[in-house]
Amino acid sequence: MEYIIDYLYIIPIALIAIIIHELSHAVVSYAFGDPTPKLTGRLSLNPLKHLDPIGVLMLVIFHVGWAKPVLIDSTYYKKPRLMIALVSLAGPLSNFILALLFGFLYVLFAGVIKLDNKFIDIVIKFCIYGIMINTGLGLFNLIPIPPLDGSKILASFLSSNARSSFLKYERYGMFFLIGIVLLLQILTYLGLPSVFDYVINWFINLNIKLWVTILL
Repeated sequence: MEYIIDYLYIIPIALIAIIIHELSHAVVSYAFGDPTPKLTGRLSLNPLKHLDPIGVLMLVIFHVGWAKPVLIDSTYYKKPRLMIALVSLAGPLSNFILALLFGFLYVLFAGVIKLDNKFIDIVIKFCIYGIMINTGLGLFNLIPIPPLDGSKILASFLSSNARSSFLKYERYGMFFLIGIVLLLQILTYLGLPSVFDYVINWFINLNIKLWVTILL
């Protein structure tokens, strides 16, 4: 029963994380003069415009995942390479900002207000999942494997030939992603922390320490 209740927190947090992540890509690309996000309906808070079924399933179950890529047309950009990198970075950055916001609320309610009631307990648990899921989504999408954001950021700094060769593997990216997620879960099942776990925990601890230092 407790496991089911956890999903009452996880699902809305996952939806918020995905929507803001993809909307950030769309808004930044549109701000750079590209009308494609607006024409394809991605300047929207409607989750159905952004959700990738497999990516959402991975995010809900494993706390790492992805969404439907935002279509962009870099020919509208004044500085294509730089702006592609910035558009790609916008998604993970938005998740880190959300993680910081949830970290602030967590420390505020758990360490400053300190009210002992069920509502505060719900808020605190909501914030914990907000920190975890947004940190995981932001970091996971920075992995330089197509079609994740990290691959587009990396490709922006490669030569034309190297970039073309690198992006040829985009069609196989989904298999790599699923393989990575499954490997992470196998390591977790065996009680063996992965590098990804260490990085996520480091960012989460840094987030909490930051707000504890500021607020307490």
